[in-house]
Amino acid sequence: MRFVRVMLAFVAGAMAATSAFDRARAAPEIGEAAPPLVLTAIDGTGIDLAKLRGKVVLVNFWATWCAPCRKEMPTLDAFYRRHRGQGFELIGISVDFARDAAKMRKVAAGLAYPAVGINDIAVNGFGAPDGVPVTYVIDGEGIIRDKFIAVPNKLLNDVVVPMLAK
Repeated sequence: MRFVRVMLAFVAGAMAATSAFDRARAAPEIGEAAPPLVLTAIDGTGIDLAKLRGKVVLVNFWATWCAPCRKEMPTLDAFYRRHRGQGFELIGISVDFARDAAKMRKVAAGLAYPAVGINDIAVNGFGAPDGVPVTYVIDGEGIIRDKFIAVPNKLLNDVVVPMLAK
């Protein structure tokens, strides 16, 4: 009987630890404070999301092998070029494998906004996304206000542009 109680306690403890671990690495939720993100972009630019308070920030996860990602990149790039002087920042995070780093760098070199490989991030509170593309919209107070699975221009204009006016 004692063995059964010990095993039940062990299983319950393991389940609680697993649940806590899953919550700790779960994707950030809309309405929550953005998690920490500290990185050095491919171009050498140091970025700390916490220091971007006061700006609207998009954090976009993408990959070179992802057709929807590649399709939305020109839209994101054009939006960034148009609004970066208006309190707007965009950070591109590639989830490509290390073996595809050269391909990722080539794609990122054509973008006006900073990009980095996910494995090259110093502090990544977002963790790895479940899928790509995914883009988090963070307001000037550092709160996640939306999460896009795809980024058509209309969505940027309807959701992000009004935030820039604040």
